[in-house]
Amino acid sequence: MRLEARPSNENLRRDEAAERSGLVTTHDYAIHVDFSQAEDPAVPSYPVTTRIAFDATEGSATFLDYLGYSLESITLNGTALNPEDVVDGARLRLSGLAASNVVEIVSASAYSRSGEGVHRFVDPADGNTYLYSQNEPADARRIFPNFEQPDLKARFSISITAPDQWHAASNGALVGLREAGGANSTREFATTEPMSTYITTFLAGPYALWNDHYEGVTASGEAVTVPLGIATRASLAASMDAHEVFDLTKRGLDWFHTHFDIAYPWGKYDQAFVPEYNLGAMENPGLVTFTERYVFTSPATEAQHEQRANTIMHEMCHMWFGDLVTMAWWDDLWLKESFADYVGTLVVDEATDFTTAWTTFASRRKAWAYRQDQYPTTHPIVADITDLEAADQNFDGITYAKGASVLKQLSAFVGQDAFLAAARAYFTRHAWGNTRLSDFLSALEEASGRDMGAWAEAWLQTAGVNRLSLELTEAEGKIASATLVQDGIDPRSGETVLRPHVAKVGVYSPAADAPAARTAQVAVLVEGARTPVPELVGTPLGSAWLVNDEDLSYAKIGMDESTLRIALGEGLDDELARATALAGAWNLVRDATLPVERFVDGVVSNAGLIEDSGVLAQSFAQAGSGLESYTLAGDRQELLARWVTYLLESIVEAPEPSDERTVRLRALFASLAEQQTPDAQSLEVTEAWLADDEFALGEELAWAALVALAAHGRRSEEELRAADAAAPTAISATGLTRALAARPLAAAKDAARAAAYSGADASGATLSNDHLQATIDGLGIDPSGVGVGHEDEYFERIADVWAQQTQGQATRVVEGLFPAGAELDDGDGATHPTVLAAESWLAAHAEAPAALRRLVIERLDDVRRRLGAQAASQRG
Repeated sequence: MRLEARPSNENLRRDEAAERSGLVTTHDYAIHVDFSQAEDPAVPSYPVTTRIAFDATEGSATFLDYLGYSLESITLNGTALNPEDVVDGARLRLSGLAASNVVEIVSASAYSRSGEGVHRFVDPADGNTYLYSQNEPADARRIFPNFEQPDLKARFSISITAPDQWHAASNGALVGLREAGGANSTREFATTEPMSTYITTFLAGPYALWNDHYEGVTASGEAVTVPLGIATRASLAASMDAHEVFDLTKRGLDWFHTHFDIAYPWGKYDQAFVPEYNLGAMENPGLVTFTERYVFTSPATEAQHEQRANTIMHEMCHMWFGDLVTMAWWDDLWLKESFADYVGTLVVDEATDFTTAWTTFASRRKAWAYRQDQYPTTHPIVADITDLEAADQNFDGITYAKGASVLKQLSAFVGQDAFLAAARAYFTRHAWGNTRLSDFLSALEEASGRDMGAWAEAWLQTAGVNRLSLELTEAEGKIASATLVQDGIDPRSGETVLRPHVAKVGVYSPAADAPAARTAQVAVLVEGARTPVPELVGTPLGSAWLVNDEDLSYAKIGMDESTLRIALGEGLDDELARATALAGAWNLVRDATLPVERFVDGVVSNAGLIEDSGVLAQSFAQAGSGLESYTLAGDRQELLARWVTYLLESIVEAPEPSDERTVRLRALFASLAEQQTPDAQSLEVTEAWLADDEFALGEELAWAALVALAAHGRRSEEELRAADAAAPTAISATGLTRALAARPLAAAKDAARAAAYSGADASGATLSNDHLQATIDGLGIDPSGVGVGHEDEYFERIADVWAQQTQGQATRVVEGLFPAGAELDDGDGATHPTVLAAESWLAAHAEAPAALRRLVIERLDDVRRRLGAQAASQRG
């Protein structure tokens, strides 16, 4: 029996899950998947057999979740059921349950091209086929029938049939191997400890492998031995720096064993780097999967290595916080993700040789949080997640970066020792179980001796960003009084939100021909709207007063003219202070209180001081995107030309490979692609770099250059395809897709738009997640404006896109094709045609899926903010 591809009832609701967990207790899954025909592209699916043992309220009815390809048979407690009677869209209905039950299902599941479920990838370099799975929050049901909710944990016994020469892996260690006919064999894996369905994992293909082992000891003296493994595509093996990854893994395990004092609980620790991955990584116990962007085939900056280290530590933290102890429902998704985001950064800072983890956090991670938290769709860190669609969209800047920022503030509030003591108690008390926020707060109260109720209400159950500013009076050239002022509005309700902040104010005094040095620092406990800071009285005027020095709290910062002049001029002499000040200035740009031109001047002034290549990359990206979006249309091309000239000259003057050169080249090619009429020299120099093997662009930068050239008609389709054919890789394949869509030809734009809306290329082949994104990105590069004029089509089609494509793919289309290029000349945030069209669509589609409406509301807010920033640029 064939199953529906996108059934209407796939969006499981929280109340349905709660009702089911009240009826059902799961014990064991036995799952077998057969990938023996995976190499045949004409075979769309793979056989699956599933056996589930569970208890239930006698006589009750429930359902399994399944988004499979077809269902052959289903048997409940030895009685065969008619599939026609059981299948209900995304659910398999079971009735007349006994106290103890066994259900057995024979089915087939579809290979994915969207990165959801079992993803199938064919390597363009050698033609090899690779499989991996990605299941969070609810895509295990694309692989096998199950109870798809985190609080119905069970033990999993998994087996995989695959070609003999392939590597196959799952959560448990390999414990058995048997012939399966032909050139195939079946691998059996050890039964897991109790865990949720979303962290089951399946891996198969001719992966290159590395092995090592870890030996350590917990703080209590328990010896721990963990087998370690790394896997990546064979064509990337030469670029896999396994030694660094193993070294980081061992350092991380040492830190967690010391500070969590619970031995790693999942047996082996494999890490697989996989293609076309939707995420940075996923914490599958025993087999963590990472994006293969962390296998550096092109020159990689120190910041990229640090980011990989951070992701490794983030996922390792989940082995305890998320896998060993798991949230009961997705409302508390933040509890694992925020914790791992904060602790992952802490481990990089304390256990590795990287020294800039917190500057990167202040510059890049928190920018994500500040942006997300100012949307009308913002939500408290503890979100109200009513269904799976909402859960999928709450993997956002609030759940990760704001939550992590708040946990950093919490650690400053209660002390790091108390914070980690609470974590240890929490793991011990709730091992293998499911929890809610109250369980973690109880552990915090015990460890810190503080009542956490008021703190949790202020920080976790309200939305929006506070702003901290200094209010100063002066007398005789010095500060006569200083008050730290807090304000904050919840964008959803418009109500004032004030929070307690443990913060510091730094005083930076200017010096001749040198960055301003910190000459004083004051610790402040902010409570309420106004907090006196008497320690600043007597400070000479003309200093920079950096609120939230050391970036302890989560808040935007006010910056007076003196502080802005110094921070964006000679700069500050501390790396974290520079990152904090530049992040604060960027928030002022987005709030339409600082012209973007002044911010860009500040980035240029600070560029020679910034040591962290991650902060430099973030600042350059903000400068480039700000010039492209937040300037007046009539001024934009001249300003972009100045920016491109600055980047070009700085690279020509320092041509030797370095992190700084790599960052500047990325920024140059991105901005060059957006210029309407670039200077011929910039295009000619780019051409020369591409032709110069000694300049060593590497494939990533080479394709960025080709995209920029293609956007200006400097590369034909034949030339682009020849470049791909000369060195076919996954990077070249997506680069080709992006470049073809970027060409200034109406036919190229029409083809890219049609592909995005349909999710398929001109031949009808389904676009993978990476190729859909590359198509959308290339379509958006349109300096000549040949692709404009399709706003009506967007609003006519997005509801159908949402209904027909998976949520992940549809999100890419709805976000990426939104007509975002609004200009102030055509109207302001209330009268612009795009604003009116989006408002009209929202009014006419009040019953549209909440997740779809959220995307439109957020893109509309981006347009309003763009228009406001352009007005600030106009005011100067």
